[in-house]
Amino acid sequence: MSIFSTVTNAYSGAWARRRVFVPIYLAVRLLVIALVAPGVALAVNLAVSLSDQTALTDQDIAAFILSPAGFIAAIVVLSLFLLAEVFVFAVMAASLRMGEADPWRAGSAAIGLVLSRLPSLFGFAARFILRVLLLALPYLAVAALIAWWTLTEYDINYYLTFHPPAFLVAVALIGAVALAMAWVLIRKLSGWALSLHLVLFENVHPAHVFNISTSRMEGKRGRLKLALVAWLAMRLAIAAAIAWVAGLLFAAVPLQGSSNLKLALTYSLAIAGLWSLAGLVLAASALGALAVLLDRFFEPQTDEPPHPAPRRIQASLFTAVGLAVVALLVGGWFGHTLLERVQAEDHADVIGHRGAAALRPENTMASVLKAIEDGADWVEIDVQETADGVVVVAHDSDFMKLAGVPTKIWDATMEDVESIDIGSWFSPEYADQRTPTLREVLEATKGKSKVIIELKYYGHDVDLENRVAALVEEFEMQDDIATMSLKYPAVQKMKALRPDWRAGVLAATAIGDLSGLEGDFVAVSAATVSPGLIRSVHATGKEIYVWTVNDPLQMSAMASMGVDGLITDRPAMAREVLRVRAEMGPAERVLLWLATTFGMTVDTEAMRDDSP
Repeated sequence: MSIFSTVTNAYSGAWARRRVFVPIYLAVRLLVIALVAPGVALAVNLAVSLSDQTALTDQDIAAFILSPAGFIAAIVVLSLFLLAEVFVFAVMAASLRMGEADPWRAGSAAIGLVLSRLPSLFGFAARFILRVLLLALPYLAVAALIAWWTLTEYDINYYLTFHPPAFLVAVALIGAVALAMAWVLIRKLSGWALSLHLVLFENVHPAHVFNISTSRMEGKRGRLKLALVAWLAMRLAIAAAIAWVAGLLFAAVPLQGSSNLKLALTYSLAIAGLWSLAGLVLAASALGALAVLLDRFFEPQTDEPPHPAPRRIQASLFTAVGLAVVALLVGGWFGHTLLERVQAEDHADVIGHRGAAALRPENTMASVLKAIEDGADWVEIDVQETADGVVVVAHDSDFMKLAGVPTKIWDATMEDVESIDIGSWFSPEYADQRTPTLREVLEATKGKSKVIIELKYYGHDVDLENRVAALVEEFEMQDDIATMSLKYPAVQKMKALRPDWRAGVLAATAIGDLSGLEGDFVAVSAATVSPGLIRSVHATGKEIYVWTVNDPLQMSAMASMGVDGLITDRPAMAREVLRVRAEMGPAERVLLWLATTFGMTVDTEAMRDDSP
């Protein structure tokens, strides 16, 4: 039988058992949410408790993981994540091998078997991750060396924005390393293909399953690799077809410019709901097809375990349903809380990111003044020190992205800075723009807008906090500024220097409880914000800002979730969105929030970068 026929038959077999696979997939996903997710959260919190902070952000995460305790904690957390995926597949594989036609009996029996193997499955997941890490580590180290060799001469934002030859060389070399790593991993993974089956159906100890699986797959790995490639290609093709049909349906909905926004959004959400349902069926069928495919390579050499006794089946079923109901109730409670927030009056401040960076060159006086003109409550800027001790407004470590000049900020004097044109890249009419000083920004914003000052550190700061504090006090703007930083010790230092000033933690990524960190607010990426995070931050009396929000639908969704500030390159648009929302009823606000949840966006001109 050809590879194509093998994979096609696997999908056909999964589709024939869709009455079993789809309900099992959905039920077990809910079970995983109710059972595994709390375990992951507990493991993360225990891991973070090994440090001296309630949460770890950005560089602190990497430093912690490289420590012995952090590495062990990371393996445990990753194992739990993998266990969640293994759990779903294991239940489907077990239900297939048990041959039950009734989805309830098949699911409950399979869950009973998998739960009885849970300690072994966790051991399998931990060993699997360690083996993959050991295989990948040399390649990751080589990739890191290539990145250091090719991408560290200038600020990383220059490379990401303009893709110069050095960037292309790095992409090519790292791509070659990635392909080599992928080949090695695929070769090994094809040998381990029966490991999970050995744990489930022969009760082999996790320490031995990889070697036994490799031995049994001898002479079959090549065929399996081709089959897996065909399986993945077929899954992607079906997903693309579903997305294409959904796109045609979305295109027929007159969302923008519609006189009846509510009706247009209702149609759009109905399409999105059908798209999600089709995606659910595809996910269940594809996973079922994978189970069918691997099952054909598995030839048990011991008696298969008996089906769980009827009482055990019933207990497993009731446990699964009970936990699923708990998950749904929790979800309903969150939904009720969200509905209350949607109905509440908006209180989000508009924060101009580097001024009005979509409309004027970033971190220039033109951008700052435009943000003020457009009604920003706050103007957000980045500050560093020059070689002669002046605090200037600049985001990157050098001027390569804005002017093609490699001079580092800490090596430049004000005379150097004043000669560098940082506006022409945006438009020739801004050729007169130069890097402003913090003094100039404070003078321009005094009495017109508040200022969020992000303290930037590239390892060359001298006395940044004290110099910023002196300038703010000179202009008597203590009540009209806030400071923040990606570097948590800097936030603590600023709070120690000026306890009464507003200071906040800026986090691109974070693990643990952000609300427990020192500061008056947290600023997080819009991609990481959640109702739970907002609730925990508010519970401690802090505020939460999100960046960088430039899509009007996303702005509305963030306001519905209850954030306290929208950091945006388009402050005028944010102000208009909040104005329109004030005239909307709860139903329209919910529809807008759901539209964003289903991935709908409104096209806006691309920004320079999304970094804070």
